[in-house]
Amino acid sequence: MSELTLEPGMYAIPEVPVLTEKDVESIPIEDRARQLPTPKGWMLLAAVIDVPETFEGSNIIRAEATRRADEMTSPVLYVMELGPECYKDETKFPSGPRCQAGDFVLTRPYAGTRVKIHGKEFRLLNDDQVEATVQDPRGISRA
Repeated sequence: MSELTLEPGMYAIPEVPVLTEKDVESIPIEDRARQLPTPKGWMLLAAVIDVPETFEGSNIIRAEATRRADEMTSPVLYVMELGPECYKDETKFPSGPRCQAGDFVLTRPYAGTRVKIHGKEFRLLNDDQVEATVQDPRGISRA
């Protein structure tokens, strides 16, 4: 238990150190993986697909702002982990799960809770926010 005493209406938020890129590189890859959130309930964890540095079919380099916007609105995600209650509701999903870990899925562009960990964006989605699976995500972008 903490020794901290707070007056009514006061809040104590622990100070979280900000890591530099050099600090992140010093963290072993196995430890970085342990920093990923674990989806609970009917949520699933998905990674946003990296946006290419150049425009398709050319050597023109995308502006950083354009790459960020394309990542943020990407409809294609890679499913990493399903929560324990994902797709368990047989009345809602009578034909079974829509996806599993390792699938590429289509969602709405701003779906889910966005989290950035060590420069990589992840999303926590409800199981019913997955609209389709795709075999090969290359070439798919929002319309």
